[in-house]
Amino acid sequence: MNWKKTYEAMYVAPSRIVGQGLYAGTSIKAKAKIGEFEGEQVSIREARRRAKTKEVIAIVECGLYALDATDSKRGFRFINHSCDPNTFTRVTDTRAEFYALRDIRKGEELTVDYEESHHNGQLPCQCGAKNCRGKI
Repeated sequence: MNWKKTYEAMYVAPSRIVGQGLYAGTSIKAKAKIGEFEGEQVSIREARRRAKTKEVIAIVECGLYALDATDSKRGFRFINHSCDPNTFTRVTDTRAEFYALRDIRKGEELTVDYEESHHNGQLPCQCGAKNCRGKI
């Protein structure tokens, strides 16, 4: 399936993890590209300044700049963290692409391991995975 069709089929709904989550609107095969993080291009310095002022952070740092999706009404801005995720992010100098780690069922919440984040290991994790690290 074309990744743009997969991306267009995604939807936002309440999450069992926290707040709103991003859900697969169609089945997704393992290793398939799901889509790209969208947001305002800002400098890394500006992104870090903004992150200090927000409770919910929707910023991805690429090599050359950061993408701030704070004002976005859709997309990967709503992907929640999980210590046992079903997607992974490939970050380049200019983009952040999401791919399926395994087959994902239609209606399943999409999750990613935030790994390093603006939370600096201080935010309690609420993913509920058996291998949960406890902090993000």
